[in-house]
Amino acid sequence: MKLLHIAHRETSPRLWTNTFREALKPFGELEIIPAGIDIPEVKLIERMQAADILLTGWGAMPVPAIIATEPGNVKYICHLTGEMRRTIPLEIIRSKIPVTNWGNSPAFEVAEGAMVLLLALCKNLRGFIVEKENGFWHNGSPAAVAQTGTLRGLKIGLYGLGFIGRCFLDLIRPFRPVISAFDPYALDWLEGIERVGSLEELFKNSHAIVIHAGLTDETRNSVNAKLLGLMPDHGILINTARGGIVDQDALFAELKTGRLRAGLDVLAGDDQLPADHPGRRWPNVIFTSHQISNALWPIHPEDPDAPLLSLHEMCLGNLQRFVDGQPLQFIIDEKRYALMS
Repeated sequence: MKLLHIAHRETSPRLWTNTFREALKPFGELEIIPAGIDIPEVKLIERMQAADILLTGWGAMPVPAIIATEPGNVKYICHLTGEMRRTIPLEIIRSKIPVTNWGNSPAFEVAEGAMVLLLALCKNLRGFIVEKENGFWHNGSPAAVAQTGTLRGLKIGLYGLGFIGRCFLDLIRPFRPVISAFDPYALDWLEGIERVGSLEELFKNSHAIVIHAGLTDETRNSVNAKLLGLMPDHGILINTARGGIVDQDALFAELKTGRLRAGLDVLAGDDQLPADHPGRRWPNVIFTSHQISNALWPIHPEDPDAPLLSLHEMCLGNLQRFVDGQPLQFIIDEKRYALMS
């Protein structure tokens, strides 16, 4: 078989390690073409049509919609990463060409990051760090001590119960919190988790909210001033999903007063906070600039000889299933495509 990846400009070193390229050899001839942006569209389509499998992901050229009706040899598109709307058009999802993505590959690292933020805020680590920087030691400020708690018995509300939400549950259960969740799209439910019927109920009855929902028209700005106002004093909001789910102005208004605490890996828009923004100095917020799930140490994933990442293993597993004529995992249909961030 012929496997093809066309990069928009440079190939992603995190995706295309020597280790991964070597692991692809048993499946056929791999061709990687850089600077696809410089290839005329007609030639680009011809190159894709000549391949059996297209491998897409970070930095890939978008697949032209005409491949849906004129696929040539293309029998499968394996998208190595997550979000694909900029790379795979809806026409191809509607076609007979199966498209898969990385599925639950990033779930553990993101869930782990959410748990770290929750623990840090529950134990008020940032508050204690600020105290020490300001000269306090054993006789700390009463406010910092009063905000220090435990996960045992903490009422945690999960907004979203997909791959990452369920992985977060596995990590947090041993701490024995009381867990409820809101996810109208979950087809099955997990034992020991209270299912609530609205975001209002979730926020009203939780000490901490952890967001694992995708960003859609329905969820955008769904965490608004009204919901935030239902949270208790010093309540905790964790967002490692998408910044646009939260009305950021409303959240920052609460954080500025010190009434709530937050662990924010993501922000609205481009995940940026200006260097002069006062929020950078708020003692009740931890910003991790969309990097809480990174795993760059002790072996950097861009090292050419780095071990396979979970996304690589997912791709290789699906390629083997394709060769063996077995059902593929994490096929993207129209409904899932619409819910993707």
